[in-house]
Amino acid sequence: MSTTEPIATDAPTDHDREALRELPPSAKLVAKALEYNDQLTQSQLAEETLLPGRTVRYALNRLEEIGVVDARFSFTDARKRVYSLQTE
Repeated sequence: MSTTEPIATDAPTDHDREALRELPPSAKLVAKALEYNDQLTQSQLAEETLLPGRTVRYALNRLEEIGVVDARFSFTDARKRVYSLQTE
């Protein structure tokens, strides 16, 4: 591995951090929970952050708008979506 290659990480980049500053505290908390946990569903995020499900949904929408969060369908339950921080 070359020392000039960037190391892939799930941590937000400087650009992401700048965009996060403009978001409400709930979105920042959800982003931080996803930083510590690789992938979580909306209900798991609500449990992890102690936020109401509706607030988590709003936070996820805001994070998706700025391109910080990826969402995909769960393999175990197609009715649920799994969220993770977007990787570069």
